[in-house]
Amino acid sequence: MSKIENKSAVNRFSDLLKISWVKSSIIFGIAIIAIGLLILFLLRFFNISSTQLFFDAKAFVAEYGLIGIFFATILAGTLLPLGSPALVAAAALFGVPLLPLILVATTGFTIGMMINYGLAYRLGRPYVMKKVSTEKLEEIMRLWGRWGWVLYTIFGLIPVLPVELLSFICGLLKTRLDHFLILSFAPRLIVFMILAYFGEHASIWIGIV
Repeated sequence: MSKIENKSAVNRFSDLLKISWVKSSIIFGIAIIAIGLLILFLLRFFNISSTQLFFDAKAFVAEYGLIGIFFATILAGTLLPLGSPALVAAAALFGVPLLPLILVATTGFTIGMMINYGLAYRLGRPYVMKKVSTEKLEEIMRLWGRWGWVLYTIFGLIPVLPVELLSFICGLLKTRLDHFLILSFAPRLIVFMILAYFGEHASIWIGIV
C-alpha cells in the first residue's frame, strides 16, 4: 500500500471516530473497562474470593454459565445492551471452561446477528427504521458505501462499537449471507477468545483459582 493510500485510510478512520454515536460508544466502552478493572482490584484487595458467597456464586456460574451465556449473547446480538464481552470475561473469571465458553458465546452472538439480518431482509426499511433513527441509518449507509465489509469487520473486532446495527444494514441491502456469517463469527471469535483468556488470568491474579 502506498503512502497516499495509507494516509487516505487513516483519514477515513479518523472521520469514523468523529461521528457522535461512534464516539459515545467508545467513551462508554472505556468507562466500562475502567469500572471492570476497579472491581478486579477491589476483589483482590478485600480478598472477597475467600468468602462463602463468592464460592457459591462461582459454583452456580460454573454449573449454569454456558446456558446463560448462550441465551445472553443471542439477545446481545439483537441490539439488547447486555454487554456480551463483559459477560464472557466474567464467566471465564468464575471458572467456566474456556473452549466451550468461547464457542458458545460466538455462536450465540452470531445467531443474534442472523436474527437481525433475517428480519431486515424480510421486513425491509420500515422495520429497520424502528430500530435505528433515520439520521443514524443514513449515516451508516454512507459509511457502508465507503467501507463495506471492512467497516463490518472493524466493528466486529472492537467490542465497544455497535456491530449489531450493521447487521440490520446487511439484511436491508441483502448482502451475501456467506460473507455475513463468516464476518459475524470470525471477529467475535477472536474478541471472545482474548476476553476469555483475560478472565482466566484475572481469576488467577485475584486468587479465585
